[in-house]
Amino acid sequence: MKIHEYQGKELFRKYGVATPRGVPCFTADEAVAAAKKLGGKVWVVKAQIHAGGRGKGGGVKVAKTLDEVRAHARRILGMQLVTHQTGPQGQKVRRLLVEEGADIAKELYVGLVVDRGTQRVALMASSEGGMDIEEVAAKTPEKIHKVFVDPAAGLTDSEARGVARRIGIPDAVLGQASELLRALYRCFWEVDASLVEVNPLILTGDGRVVALDSKINLDDNALFRHEDIVALRDLDEEDPLEIEASKHGLSYISLDGNIGCMVNGAGLAMATMDTIKLYGGSPANFLDVGGGATAEKVTAAFKIMLSNPKVKAILVNIFGGIMKCDTIATGVVAAAREVKLSVPLVVRMKGTNEDIGKQILKDSGLPIISADNMAQAGQRIVAAIKAKKAKPKPKSKSKPKPEPKPKPEARGRSKPKGKSRARSQSRTRTAPRAGAKPQAARKKRAKRKKP
Repeated sequence: MKIHEYQGKELFRKYGVATPRGVPCFTADEAVAAAKKLGGKVWVVKAQIHAGGRGKGGGVKVAKTLDEVRAHARRILGMQLVTHQTGPQGQKVRRLLVEEGADIAKELYVGLVVDRGTQRVALMASSEGGMDIEEVAAKTPEKIHKVFVDPAAGLTDSEARGVARRIGIPDAVLGQASELLRALYRCFWEVDASLVEVNPLILTGDGRVVALDSKINLDDNALFRHEDIVALRDLDEEDPLEIEASKHGLSYISLDGNIGCMVNGAGLAMATMDTIKLYGGSPANFLDVGGGATAEKVTAAFKIMLSNPKVKAILVNIFGGIMKCDTIATGVVAAAREVKLSVPLVVRMKGTNEDIGKQILKDSGLPIISADNMAQAGQRIVAAIKAKKAKPKPKSKSKPKPEPKPKPEARGRSKPKGKSRARSQSRTRTAPRAGAKPQAARKKRAKRKKP
């Protein structure tokens, strides 16, 4: 779960992390009122969306007058802000943060994440603040300094001071920087975060260390311990399909491909997506139904996948351990019938009651494609999409064209004048009546001329 910058700064302040004073706003009038309340001569108007790179996309503006605050607020609110993290579709801005200006002497970077290799929290810091940390890691990795924190001891003062010194913090404020880094660690640990990032962390002209930004991601599995943080959830910032999936206890993440995936187990889901990619396909989602899926849960999963217009086929990959294959098969058949499935469906099942499950699929009468292993499943789902694309569309039945009406034949009854009469007579003489033979007509005319 993600929260907004202003919400993250509220958490920071609870743990003693210094931040600029700011006020969240939803209208231009509120933004002006916030600037008046904060006082000063400079304010920063910041778009609040769950993505980085807002400044580059035009979502962060400095204002030196109240009129500029209003103008920036009107321009940013409602805009479709596009950053490197939102994708080309962007994200609509519905909230603002108006902050007091800051006297920036130096920009730094600090982040905390869980390191799977050491099974510890990793504190990362760099002197290159204000930049994408991925870019720093790629071009100048030696400028990123790390500490892997012992969970029993926590981040010690000596570790914090050592990191602060390596990123260029002066000795005069090392104590202040150390306390801020340790407070960030306590915040990360106690709110069950998966990421805490400050970019930039700044040194001010008057010698203070301040978190100018805030990014906090929470571990969904620990949210039951933090009802106050769950209340901060902004559903407008989340994928509607992911919200719907969470209501049914499904782990769902939208992707950019066209093959819907329904799997039980996160590891198997990742392997399934890799297999699809291996055979030239592209997964449309990550969807883990878990170990206790029911027919109702499977039906909900199908509906969610098919709500994505990009989905052109579905691959179901089930390992029947706790979850029995016949239960999944029953759910798949019921779901396919209820949603009136119109895209290719490939099912691969292994494990408990596998044969029973396969028989249920076979007896359903539905055009379900079975696969015996993951490689075969990947090949068959990709082939099914290609076959559907190659299938010619039925031609629309066109109405038969009406037969042209026959033109009336000239019978020589009209009496045209001058040259036109001569032409008419010549046409009449040369054009035989219907059913008459031309030679017989000439003989009759010759007899009439004789005296």
